[in-house]
Amino acid sequence: MFNLYAKMLSRKIILGTTVGVALFFMVIGVVFWGGFNTAMEVTNTLEFCISCHEMEENVYQEYNKTIHYTNRAGVRATCSDCHVPRPWVHKVVRKIQASNEVLHKVLGTIDTPEKFDNKRLHLAQNVWRTMKETDSRECRNCHDFSTMNPEKQKGRARKQHINAMEAGNTCIDCHKGIAHNKVHDQMDEEAMEVLEAPNPDFIKPMPAQWVAYLEQQNADKKPATVETAEVAPIAPAEKAAAPVVQEKPAAAPEAATPAAATSSTGGSSVNWSAVPAREVVLFYPGQSSVEWVLGRQHGGKRAFTSGDRCFDCHEEELADMGAKIVAGEKDMKVGKDKDHGMEPTVIPGKRGSFPVKVQSTHDGENLHMRFEWADAEHTPAPFVEGGKMDPDNQVKLAIMFATDEVEYADRAGCWGTCHADLRSMPFAPEQSAVDATALKNASDGVTKYITESRTKLELKGRGGKALGGWDKLKEEGELKTEFDAGHYMDIVRYKAGQKVSENGHVLSERVPHDGQNVEFTASLNSGMWTVEMTRKLKSDKPGDISMDTAKVYNFGFAIHDDYTTARYHHVSIGYKFGFDNAQAEINAVKQ
Repeated sequence: MFNLYAKMLSRKIILGTTVGVALFFMVIGVVFWGGFNTAMEVTNTLEFCISCHEMEENVYQEYNKTIHYTNRAGVRATCSDCHVPRPWVHKVVRKIQASNEVLHKVLGTIDTPEKFDNKRLHLAQNVWRTMKETDSRECRNCHDFSTMNPEKQKGRARKQHINAMEAGNTCIDCHKGIAHNKVHDQMDEEAMEVLEAPNPDFIKPMPAQWVAYLEQQNADKKPATVETAEVAPIAPAEKAAAPVVQEKPAAAPEAATPAAATSSTGGSSVNWSAVPAREVVLFYPGQSSVEWVLGRQHGGKRAFTSGDRCFDCHEEELADMGAKIVAGEKDMKVGKDKDHGMEPTVIPGKRGSFPVKVQSTHDGENLHMRFEWADAEHTPAPFVEGGKMDPDNQVKLAIMFATDEVEYADRAGCWGTCHADLRSMPFAPEQSAVDATALKNASDGVTKYITESRTKLELKGRGGKALGGWDKLKEEGELKTEFDAGHYMDIVRYKAGQKVSENGHVLSERVPHDGQNVEFTASLNSGMWTVEMTRKLKSDKPGDISMDTAKVYNFGFAIHDDYTTARYHHVSIGYKFGFDNAQAEINAVKQ
């Protein structure tokens, strides 16, 4: 038997090599491979990665506060899951590259928190560049479009994932700073645009469940007006169930009761029970502005500039957004140099959002709109004597209409009038500087304006420049050209402390004009506000939008409740407004 084994082992096979020699080297190879692979896997453990204080004291302390470290499912993504490829060849290449990190460990390049922070952006850019080149390969080991359930995602995530599949964007384009401190806001705008540019090679076919979801959405889509939907009655706010008697301000006793216009056309001729309703959530915006929307702090900037509407991403999460902003949360920032959120002057107890029941109808000659919402308990503003910013007006309701000719109106509605340098905003100029301009209605700071009225808007804030364009006013002749072209937003406003409605427009600033008659009626009963508006569809007055029932317009509105002014209001995102149009989000049905 021994001789038989010896004979088999001495048999020559390839190039004169015996079976015995081949088996010897095979065993040696297995041992070597096992040892090498075991050693390599040891270097992939979390314990190994944080065994040096450079990692343990810096990135680990950031990572262990994130959802990748601890979450409700108990699934943890460790350092190697994100930074070491799974394919063997790529893994070996990455381990060889890591020898450079060992060198810098010896050199002490990042051996203190100060040194690490100085190198942080450079280190992060190296990682982002690699992820971009590999189509975020390591991210997709766990997160893949083919396994995502679009029904479980928020509207914003769902929309951006669809955009990514269609345009060729990859995970790292949007998801920087999710496991470590954010540093991408330190990059130049141009460098960021290059890094986040879509790659046609990354375009992916829509997975079956996504196609099925979109088809179902289109089949079930309630016409953006919810024409057939029943909107539940809006309940009065807590402690407001009993009839409310408005407190009479000492300075203006006549402002005690919501004023009704001299005519009550808006309320008397309409059978509102036959008019469909849509619930619109108004949320607290703080110091967010169109410059913020177009700036690096806004994760949806790329989507917005490519044509997506605020409605597409945020319609389902407005209440959550308002709650974060009104509380002054730090992650809702207006700029990298700010150490606060979008709201630096928090009003304790102020509500972040509230629903408004909106109804709209027309008779071929007049447009009628009705707004109903719950009043709220008074929350005094701590930075105003007496707590009321506008003691003469408990409530103001402003409504804006615009055509697609006005830049940003198609995507953001009236948000295009809100700038970072308006009064009470972060880059508001000194009043003495404003007084030296040609602005006529800025005696108390810069009022709303639209892009068409300025030669330039500062969006990037380079070199410490203030955002906005309040001082870049076009010449009078240029403004007239814009106005004649219909580049303005039509605005009407109801003020509870006045008996006359306001009619105006926004171009270079918010100005009243002698336009068509707009009539309001209002009441506050059992904790519920009801405001009705009537305006003519057609108008030949400058500054008015003459409405064609065959067209769709951009619509938005804001409510200053609880005696507030300026940005301390609640606002809507932009909606599409139509007439007998099942695809419009706010649909005025004919009666």
